[in-house]
Amino acid sequence: MECTLGQIISQRKLSKSLLKQGNTAGKSSITVIAEELSGNDDYVELTFSARKLDDKDFFSKSDPFLEIFRMNDDGTQQLVHRTEVIMNNLNPMWKTFKVSVNSLCSGDHDRKLKSIVWDWDSNGKHDFIGEFTSTFAEMRGAMDGRQVQWECINHKYKMKKKNYKNSGIVILNLCKIHKMHSFLDYIMGGCQIQFTVAIDFTASNGDPRNSCSLHYIHPYQPNEYLKALVAVGEICQDYDSDKMFPAFGFGARIPPDFKVSHDFAINFNEDNPECAGIQGVVEAYQKCLPKIQLYGPTNIAPIIQKVASSASEEMHTKEATQYFILLILTDGVITDMADTRDAIVHASHLPMSVIIVGVGNADFSDMQMLDGDDGILRSPKGEPVLRDIVQFVPFRNFKHASPAALAKSVLAEVPNQVVDYYNGKSIPPKCLSDYESSRTVGP
Repeated sequence: MECTLGQIISQRKLSKSLLKQGNTAGKSSITVIAEELSGNDDYVELTFSARKLDDKDFFSKSDPFLEIFRMNDDGTQQLVHRTEVIMNNLNPMWKTFKVSVNSLCSGDHDRKLKSIVWDWDSNGKHDFIGEFTSTFAEMRGAMDGRQVQWECINHKYKMKKKNYKNSGIVILNLCKIHKMHSFLDYIMGGCQIQFTVAIDFTASNGDPRNSCSLHYIHPYQPNEYLKALVAVGEICQDYDSDKMFPAFGFGARIPPDFKVSHDFAINFNEDNPECAGIQGVVEAYQKCLPKIQLYGPTNIAPIIQKVASSASEEMHTKEATQYFILLILTDGVITDMADTRDAIVHASHLPMSVIIVGVGNADFSDMQMLDGDDGILRSPKGEPVLRDIVQFVPFRNFKHASPAALAKSVLAEVPNQVVDYYNGKSIPPKCLSDYESSRTVGP
């Protein structure tokens, strides 16, 4: 069973499309089976203000905030955005915010939107100022620089007060739509996945000559390191045109002086650490084992920094040309956790993702922290990651599963990580040619 990066995102609401990239510049064609997010992936930037709102406070002016709700087909309403509170001000200007068009109106530009203005109260019992209804189609009227405005109505006041007009005016000062490109857009636009492998050669793996070792080379059965490498690598190599993969080791004493290294080329060619295809990485790994001495400690920050250096050069091009994936295969507890956290926070600003596969039965709780799914990873100085770039998977969960199942889990977050990076930097795909022109454009 073959699995592609497009199929990896199948847990979302997706639709399938089959695309072929033809022969170009002498390169053989590849078939990409991709699944894209359904609906409108664009996002909109909105800025609201108000004037002459009702005063709800006795000793000061109102403290207004605005809530926007999407009205669903089943009669329910869904909160889309809540602004910050502007203290003591009847003419507030709320901060610009971004929201996806899909979240705002489910792709239906004529769907009713209800907006409510409240006077904030510290006890949580906020005072109702007024409301109005609109549509995204109306909001788009502000795209050419015009102000779009609505009367903010308190219906109780309207019924009771004969000369009641409104409880203020709400103004849309800015409406700007931004194109959200998909993972498939970037792949079809020529973005290459630069795949790097880093293998743990610390002594905790056991003597490779012993059949109990995680590095034992069995004549008929690949060890866990090789299984993980092949399962993930064979998927990534489909998105790398030259099929040349840098491969490094860490935690071993290496010839000729047998000093400990945490980022040595397993082909022992520091000037050119690349191996031809995944099979080339496998062969370099097998040849490397008898020549080194497994040692320690388990430091992974140096290899993250090495790949980050290449990703940093790519970042400065400001083009969607290369995205770097570092696959770390390790059996143990990280011993340079502070440096590793710092390296990951730095790498989160770069076109780069880190995949960690835990081999063996060690305690991998530290790896779960690096993954960031249960909270925001921070550097020792408290700086948070800009975006989640780490995916950790324990190999033991897939010992009896197919290689495709492992690859699917390991690469699950990569498409969104690629999209988050380039869209966050407002970097479009380089060249979409016929594919881009064939995409359906929303109303």
